Amino acid sequence: MSELILHHYPQSPFAEKARLMLGLKGLSWHSVRISPVMPKPDLTALTGGYRKTPVLQVGADIYCDTALIARRLEQEKAAPALFPQGLELVTQGFAAWADSVVFSHAVALVFQPESLAVKFANVPAQMLQVLVADRSKLFSGGSAARLQLDQARHQWPAIISRIDQQLQHQAGDFLFGEPSIADVALAHPLWFLKGSSVTAPLVDAYPAVAAWLDRVLGFGHGTASEMTAERALEVARNATPAVLPDERFEDLNGFKPGQQVTISATDYGTDPVAGELLFAGREELILRRTDERAGTVHVHFPRLGFRIQAQ
Repeated sequence: MSELILHHYPQSPFAEKARLMLGLKGLSWHSVRISPVMPKPDLTALTGGYRKTPVLQVGADIYCDTALIARRLEQEKAAPALFPQGLELVTQGFAAWADSVVFSHAVALVFQPESLAVKFANVPAQMLQVLVADRSKLFSGGSAARLQLDQARHQWPAIISRIDQQLQHQAGDFLFGEPSIADVALAHPLWFLKGSSVTAPLVDAYPAVAAWLDRVLGFGHGTASEMTAERALEVARNATPAVLPDERFEDLNGFKPGQQVTISATDYGTDPVAGELLFAGREELILRRTDERAGTVHVHFPRLGFRIQAQ
């Protein structure tokens, strides 16, 4: 089986989610550092235009979105399970809520002026302007609207209090008894808040939450080794994509393997990826595309949160 390659950058909350999943499972992986802002030519040579962070590469198979990365890591190593048996719906439903609602509040709170002044104190003003402009483009054209700071401040006490209340009264050290995708999905926006002295008290003021977060961050990141982007592209060029899933499913919109399509996220970072549809299953979509630097790759997307359109 090919080695795991994570394309990410250290400050990315969703990359921290992926790193914690790797840590929970005790996996070894290669770390390829990418730019926080566009352009990302080495990454998009693999993805075909998908720009969000992180991306998991396994040989010539490219996995977009942490929801699908979690499923791929579950195939890599079954235990500890990210989707514990009998808790598949509740853990994934909670994770989706954390990745959207909690994350949007964390972004609004961290990107307030007082927090930015501390978090980016050593970053040149020009670079900060580039970051802010890039994030404005990232949220353009999708369904996700940037939450206003006053509304985030207004709603945050209710969100964090409910989490703290559950953690105070539940059995076990984690949200649903045993570690799961729910824990890592909630941990990454709180980790983001903890990264600024201005917003860290929004977590630390709730002892049960703070103690739980320490336990989840204790998963660590597994065993990582550095890899260059050029080497990752070479791995893709020299690899053969994995055999397609053995799943019989009729797409409700009539999409068939062999069609030329585009796939794009619906919330933000909606850059379309064009290619030949190879597989459309209940959870996963797979495109085949060829790039002069990456060779022939299979790009994998989750069905939820993505749109497929005929070319």
